[in-house]
Amino acid sequence: MYAILDIETTGGKYNEEGITEVAIYRFDSRMVIDQFISLVNPEKEIQPFVVKLTGINNKMLVNAPKFYEVAKRIIEITEDCTLVAHNAQFDYRILKTEFSRLGYEYNRRSLCTVELSQKLLPEQPSYSLGKLVRSLGIPVSDRHRANGDAMATLKLFKILLAKDSGKTIIQDTIRTASTGILAPRLLDIVERIPSETGVYYFHNDDGKIIHIGRSRNMKKSVNDIFTKLNSYARNLQKEVKAVTYDLTGNELIAKLKELEEIRINRPKFNRRNKKQAPQFAIYDNYSVKGYRELKIGDFNPREKALYHFRTLQEAGNFMHRINDEFNLCDKLNGLSEAKEQCYNETIGECHGACIGREAPETYNKRVSEAIERYSLTTMNAVITDSGRDIDEKGIIVLKEGKLQGYGYINLQFQITKQEIVNSIITPLPSNPATQYLIESYIRKRKNLILKPL
Repeated sequence: MYAILDIETTGGKYNEEGITEVAIYRFDSRMVIDQFISLVNPEKEIQPFVVKLTGINNKMLVNAPKFYEVAKRIIEITEDCTLVAHNAQFDYRILKTEFSRLGYEYNRRSLCTVELSQKLLPEQPSYSLGKLVRSLGIPVSDRHRANGDAMATLKLFKILLAKDSGKTIIQDTIRTASTGILAPRLLDIVERIPSETGVYYFHNDDGKIIHIGRSRNMKKSVNDIFTKLNSYARNLQKEVKAVTYDLTGNELIAKLKELEEIRINRPKFNRRNKKQAPQFAIYDNYSVKGYRELKIGDFNPREKALYHFRTLQEAGNFMHRINDEFNLCDKLNGLSEAKEQCYNETIGECHGACIGREAPETYNKRVSEAIERYSLTTMNAVITDSGRDIDEKGIIVLKEGKLQGYGYINLQFQITKQEIVNSIITPLPSNPATQYLIESYIRKRKNLILKPL
């Protein structure tokens, strides 16, 4: 659990500042579940430069609550939370100072989004909150006010969580959490998992990830693991201290995240799956008569494949599908062993390329359309799918047919600049396994939006 925090102060000498405004969002890695926003009477004058910067003046705070009147609410909303702020050292120091004036020792774990951004977004020209969110395309309002800056920090933190493929943020949070077992019963853990699409992580006592999975219904999948009775599941159940998760909004991002994060983290309970890479592919070449032929063959990473498949049946079904959709010839594509014309030609459903009746140029145009429709080999595009919230969409970026990464953008955000897209996305490697995942997803989802980039 996190408490996203921003504080505005009077300015002045070190440790003599007073709080003028506070905004806190209690965030469970999925959504905001509580919030507290309030002006605060600091009982001292605000420095003129601060008034100019924030727009908060002394008259506005005359009837605002004093810090001791909001202290209990701050303690409650940040209970069992890690404080997250942009320049967390400053906000945390201010809070501790105010509480110490009341004779109360306030202690919380903290994370700084400046430090996290420097680690996870290493090529940014500036790490000030305003410039950073602008470069990432994050909409922000009420800049230099506690609520506006806290909301911008929350949106930034969501990006950082998504980019943290090694899950160091979550693992460190669990490792430094209060002592004692997180939940006495596995049922308590399941209760906290949403019935939504995402990737889930099983952690042991040290916070180390011991299992990674993904599902369209994470609650059901985690519950299934906890109710299995085989030795593999029993051993996993014994070691679990916590289950965390990342919402992905759609299944394709979940599949890509799971594949990459298993590779990075190497969880002890994830069985090695040798079938991740495709086993079959469709290749193209030209016949001696100039017709472009598509043929199914064993996958060879040294050859350029148009499409990738896990099973021969999957490849055959797809070949029949594009033959029907684009009126291609079964004989030229290896689906018919007829010595002369294919069966479809005899019933008038083939234009006769198999017997030379249709010109190669006309036939090859339809083959090219089929390749352009379903193959990623030369595609420069953004695949747009559902996001984690109703006001965002998930994107998967392809360049020259190669996967670049995934990210999330606001529904109002227009993809116009390559550099902003590069900043938003979490990089992912492009390999035959990821190519297969993307291709198979596109084949199943005809309504998927692909925008040229």
